[in-house]
Amino acid sequence: MNRLGEAKTPWHLWVIGVVSLLWNAVGAASYTMTELGMLDGMGMPSEQLDYFYSFPAWAVAFWALGVWGCLFGSLALLFRSKWAVWLFGISIIGLLGTTYYQRAVADMPPSLATTGQDIFAAVIWIITIGLFFYASRMKRAGVLR
Repeated sequence: MNRLGEAKTPWHLWVIGVVSLLWNAVGAASYTMTELGMLDGMGMPSEQLDYFYSFPAWAVAFWALGVWGCLFGSLALLFRSKWAVWLFGISIIGLLGTTYYQRAVADMPPSLATTGQDIFAAVIWIITIGLFFYASRMKRAGVLR
């Protein structure tokens, strides 16, 4: 505790905050490039481009919640804001909707439906849930205000 009665910021908050911000910035860039139609020159097969550009509005909305919730959650974590918990929670809701669309509704092209894609999706889930629980722990410890 410092002299104002606030919990001291642990060193790992800065590490997790910066690394998660960089990780989530990549997701935000991917989302933005897709929504602005900027994937065409990236060398992706046309079936993959068609898949990404055909997301219905509700799936795009969930994707936006996931991406931007996590990005702003990382920023809130660095600013030691209690809103980090809520933002990471919103991100989980977005990830849930996006995963539902990709796994149950969409006709994913075979070139995307790979084991590597499944592993990457699992990593995204693990990181997102981990960030939510980390922010919750920091809030309970009085680090986030």
